[in-house]
Amino acid sequence: MERGIFLVFEGVEGSGKSTQAALLSRWLGERGTPHHLCREPGGTEAGEEIRRIVLEGGEVPPRAELLLMLAARAIFVEEVVRPRLEAGQVVIADRYELSTLAYQGYGRGLPLDEVRRLNAFATGGLRPDLTIVLDVPFELGERRRAKAGRRSDRIERAGRAFHERVSEAYRLLAETEPGVERVDGTGTPEAVHEEILRRLRARFPETFPSTAG
Repeated sequence: MERGIFLVFEGVEGSGKSTQAALLSRWLGERGTPHHLCREPGGTEAGEEIRRIVLEGGEVPPRAELLLMLAARAIFVEEVVRPRLEAGQVVIADRYELSTLAYQGYGRGLPLDEVRRLNAFATGGLRPDLTIVLDVPFELGERRRAKAGRRSDRIERAGRAFHERVSEAYRLLAETEPGVERVDGTGTPEAVHEEILRRLRARFPETFPSTAG
């Protein structure tokens, strides 16, 4: 059995990554393609508890925040991602390692070399086959988040300067990291979905054949 495909959606708050991950999951499901949709941090019992601590708990120092995120990731990789890839499934993750570089590295100001080293240890070197960064202006992301009416979590309350650093980090990482593509996320969900499918068909034609759309 061939190894599956590991796809990750990334972006700032309100970029539409969760929406696009769900739309891709639905597209694959309609075509009977074995796949798994998951989020990170989370996806496991321990990971969801860590997510609660990091996002809903009290103040967490930056280094502790990084280590908690990576602990959740190590479990996520071993319990969720690797088994499904080995079974030949498509794994669609809402966030993964680029979030750590953007939020804990650029956003919190932790040393990037250390962040990369610790992340590689946590993942055992497992990299996505493709990471899609949905690029939207900071202000648009904020408007979308406000319109959704969600209560802000601890990281979302970190302030404008923090989130502007994160936004700029995603643009930089999309240009410099291997296996990363930037997609304009300002269009309608349907239009962005079609552009994502176009990129996937170019890279993985057997799994995303053009005749299937």
